[in-house]
Amino acid sequence: MKKSTITIIVVVAVVVIGAVWVTSSYNSLVTMQENVDNQWANVETQYQRRADLIPNLVNTVKGYATHERETLEGVVAARSQATQIKVDPDNLTPEKLAEYQKAQGAVTSALGKLLAITENYPDLKANQNFLELQAQLEGTENRITVARKNFNDSAKEYNIGIRRFPKSIFAGMFGFEKKAYFEAEAGAEKAPKVEF
Repeated sequence: MKKSTITIIVVVAVVVIGAVWVTSSYNSLVTMQENVDNQWANVETQYQRRADLIPNLVNTVKGYATHERETLEGVVAARSQATQIKVDPDNLTPEKLAEYQKAQGAVTSALGKLLAITENYPDLKANQNFLELQAQLEGTENRITVARKNFNDSAKEYNIGIRRFPKSIFAGMFGFEKKAYFEAEAGAEKAPKVEF
């Protein structure tokens, strides 16, 4: 074989191998990004499940605790505000995620107040509908925790993928940007004070 033929074969082989590697790198970044988007959808689904339970819980409590109007209205208002905040997974900045997390935290706080007032109503605590709704709400809070953890895990994998060399070159060229994480609420590092 001539040297020119060998050179052409080597150049073609290098180009083909390079194209396969670039395609593989790009496709793995797309897969990781889609996984993050899917996990975000799971987080939103669990928050929506909680939002859907709230009206039933409020109506059940309302029948027993009519003079707790302020607390009930607070729960409804927090739910309304939280369901109005929409976050696009393709534009998931730390600021937008913090705003979303703050609104969901307000719902958690309002629900905590609602469940605390139920201690004053023994008939309500014995009501089967209330007990079932409370159990569903507790289960949903656990699902939210798992969904948030899964989202953070997939965001971490994605963020590592777009920052490692040489994929970082392609990530920058094709517009793959870092995803934000759910973080602990402010003050969560301090244990609650229990007094008797």
